[in-house]
Amino acid sequence: MFTNPEQFANITKSLFEFQLETFNTLTSKTVQGVEQVIALNISTAKSHLEGGLAAGKEISKAQDPKAAMKMAAEQIQPGVAGAAAYQQQLGDIIADIRQEFTRAADAHVVEAKNNLSALIHDVTKNVRPGSENAVQIVKTAIDNAFAGYEQVTKATKQAVEAVEAEIAKANALVTKK
Repeated sequence: MFTNPEQFANITKSLFEFQLETFNTLTSKTVQGVEQVIALNISTAKSHLEGGLAAGKEISKAQDPKAAMKMAAEQIQPGVAGAAAYQQQLGDIIADIRQEFTRAADAHVVEAKNNLSALIHDVTKNVRPGSENAVQIVKTAIDNAFAGYEQVTKATKQAVEAVEAEIAKANALVTKK
């Protein structure tokens, strides 16, 4: 079916290598994003703990319950602002991850389409008479694999968009209060 098996092997190898490169890039970006979220959570927790302790000391120094309530009420606004800042930073981290995933996925789609087009052209150009069914099977398998890849890419983008939407909703709730 193939007059040049080396060409088929090279195209298959380059697709596999590009998939590994893309996977490595996405994995690295995901780990980096998780590290950023963990650092943000630790920083936020530390800040809230320190702020809470400082506020507790100030409230305990109040002369009467009315003054204590006033001091406690004054601590609400900085807490809301801190929550909004946290939501914004978290949204920025997720947006950065999404951008990297989209860039890598788009680059992979272009590369895969080019290589698959060359492969399909080679398959159909060098077919022996009577091998049309085999060519159709190969084309269908390639088309199905590519469609599956596009579906996974689309689902990943939708999942990231859903997370971003939830962060936006939470941020809107925090900033309203």
